[in-house]
Order: sequence, then C-alpha cells, then structure tokens
Amino acid sequence: MALPDFGTTPDEIFERMERMRVDDVDWRQGRAFSLAYSAGPDVLRLAEEAYARFSGENALNTDAFPSLRVMQREVVSAVADWLAAPAGAAGFMTSGGTESLVLAVKAARERGRRMGIDRPNAVLPASAHAAFEKGCQYFDVESRRVQVGDDFRADVEALAAAIDDRTVLVVGSAPQYPQGVIDPVAEIAALAAERDINCHVDACMGGVTLHYLERLGEQVPPWNFEVPGVTSISVDLHKYGYTAKGAGVIIHRDSQRRADQTFVTDNWLGGVYGSSGVLGTKSGGSIAAAWAVMHHLGNEGYERVTATARRACLQLAEAISSTPELELRAWPDSTLLAFGASRTSDIDVMAVADGLWRRGWYVDRQSPPPSLHCTVNAIHDGRIDDFVDDLRACVAAA
Repeated sequence: MALPDFGTTPDEIFERMERMRVDDVDWRQGRAFSLAYSAGPDVLRLAEEAYARFSGENALNTDAFPSLRVMQREVVSAVADWLAAPAGAAGFMTSGGTESLVLAVKAARERGRRMGIDRPNAVLPASAHAAFEKGCQYFDVESRRVQVGDDFRADVEALAAAIDDRTVLVVGSAPQYPQGVIDPVAEIAALAAERDINCHVDACMGGVTLHYLERLGEQVPPWNFEVPGVTSISVDLHKYGYTAKGAGVIIHRDSQRRADQTFVTDNWLGGVYGSSGVLGTKSGGSIAAAWAVMHHLGNEGYERVTATARRACLQLAEAISSTPELELRAWPDSTLLAFGASRTSDIDVMAVADGLWRRGWYVDRQSPPPSLHCTVNAIHDGRIDDFVDDLRACVAAA
C-alpha cells in the first residue's frame, strides 16, 4: 500500500475503518467465546476512556510519569492480595500472559545460572500454555513436555520422573487453557520445593475468577501462594479482570526472584538502561485502564461478574452434556470448557465451528483431541440459550 500524497480527513478514516471491520465477530454482544472479554458497556467505556487518557504516556520510565508508578503499584498490590502473596512478595505489570510466562522462564534460567546450571530445562505438562514453549526457545531452556492424565490434569509422577539436576522450572496451571481443569498445584509445588526449583503457576485465566469463586463460597483446589513451593504466579487482567488489552501481572514470592526477570545494562553509550520485561517503551493506557476498572468494580463488582460468568459456563456445560452428539472434555473448574464429538457420534466438530461462524459465533478450535473451546465470561450471561440453539442446529447439519 502506498500512502496518499495528501492526508485523509478523520471522518473518512473512521468511515473506512468501520467498513473494514464489518465482518469482525461482534464480541460486544457476546458472540465471541475467545479473544475478547466484556463485563458490559459501562465497564468497557470506562476502560477505553482511561486508556485514551494515558495512551501517550510511556511506562518505560515512571520517573517521568509518577502517576503510572502509583497506578502500577496499586494494581500489583491488589493482585498480590488476590493471590495470598506473603510479605516480601514483589511483581510487575506485563503486557499479558505471554510476556508473563516468557519472563517466568527467564527468571528460572537466571536463578539456575547462579546455581551453576549451564544447560537448563523446564518440566511442564502437555497442557501448559504454548507461551512457555516460546520462553524456552527465546532463552535456550530445554522444554520437557509430560503427558497429562486421563482427566487432562498434570501427572505428578510423570513430572517427577522428568526432573533432573538441570531442571530450573516446573509448571502448573489454574486452570490450564485447553480443557479448563486445575492442575494438582500442591503436589507439583512440593516437587519443586523438595529440589529447590522455581515453580510457576499459570493463573492467567483463573487468577481473578478462582479468588472470587472462593469468596463466593465455592470449593477451589489449592492454587495460590498459600501453597508452599509456589514461587511465582501470573494473572491476566485483560481477561477476567475485564480491563483493556495489554494488562497482565506476574508476582514472585520474593524480590530476588523478581530481580531475575529484569534486564539492566550499561554496555552502550547511553548510560544505565533497565526494563522489567520484554517491552521497553509501552503505553500507559493499559496500566490506567486496569487501575480504573479494578477501582470501579471493587470486590462486590468482581464477585458479581465472576458469579455471572460461572453461571453462564455451567449452563453451557449442562447443555453440551445433554446433547447426545457432543461431550465435554472435562467438567469446567472455572469458566473455560472444551467439547468434541461424543463416542457414539462421528460428526466433524470443525464443521460445527464453521457453521457457528456462519451464524455469527466465534469459538476456538484445538487438538488433540479435536475440540471446540469456549472462554465463557460475563457478557455471555443471557446469551447461552441462543448459542446452544445454533450449536445444536450446526451439529444436526454436520
């Protein structure tokens, strides 16, 4: 594309942008079961306004923007409370789950280097997020994937067998993304504690939800810093925190482990340069939006949207369970679920996904085994019946 010789008016630019997104999924109306999250138009407007007000501020150096330092500190502190972090815990905001998990690998590698480990490896279930794989590739850490059990949870004995003297990181998820179940975090963390290895809990999908489900009285398996041996946890705020995109948090059990994720150098002509994560320059918009939404919702608001999302997820799970051609991969531990063809059916679930897309719904496709995946959030409350009607029609067509 060549730029025009003369500039285009704002009205024309926005008109063309709106035309371009005419075929985008209408996530604001709850038509997407992936990628986008909404607690309703009021929260969305607040997040967008807060983001716009601070979009030009640069969080690379908060000495110049002390407002961002205050907001980031308060966001991290609130998340640390959700995770039952101990005194001395420390963390940073990140751009989201991928950066948080990449940094968990980097921090483990740095600690391993101090312990004399020169060819490190990370041991993780096959269900652990793909971003761990990215971190291992970036930082030259061997990825040792271990198959999960029949219930899709991490197999602790298999993890233990894969650990050796060069292991610097073991991983659990709360919940894991593909099937929406919580790994046995206490047992995984015990393996790490026994061997003095970093143990990261990927709670990017569940860090907000599980905390508030516990407040609402639901029984949740051990998953946070109350578990001995857990050394770091990641939480995404732009998912079930309902903030603007680009907001995650990683919390470490102590400040030394947090230091392991940072980068500092003076090996150039520009003086000391330091950054807390992969990004250097980053917009203050995501920090401001997170701070604004978290203060706006408060504990009562998060209990409400969490209960709403959980109710919608269980409604969908029940509907799938009562559809003979389909079966859940696992009963959802929080607000994620996956389903595929039942053992008595030969339908192609990818064809079902095609049919749903033609009807205006977006769901993730994954394998193995062939499955459709739904991240059910607050915007889906009241929309499950319509989705199930279309889902069953697509199953019949398939």
